[in-house]
Amino acid sequence: MISEWVRCPVCGNKTRLQIRKDTELKNFPLYCPKCRQESLIEAKDFQVTVIKRFETKKQS
Repeated sequence: MISEWVRCPVCGNKTRLQIRKDTELKNFPLYCPKCRQESLIEAKDFQVTVIKRFETKKQS
């Protein structure tokens, strides 16, 4: 089965999540370790749709 990496909608880098063609996600909180942003996404048939982006607070 073929799978693809989910890319961050903010910076475009690969996240730690892979999806397959038959994967369906609804209201999934996707976190990007590179830019440290969190987005709420939906995915179906390798199409990822951003519902909402969250600003994550930087730790000092």
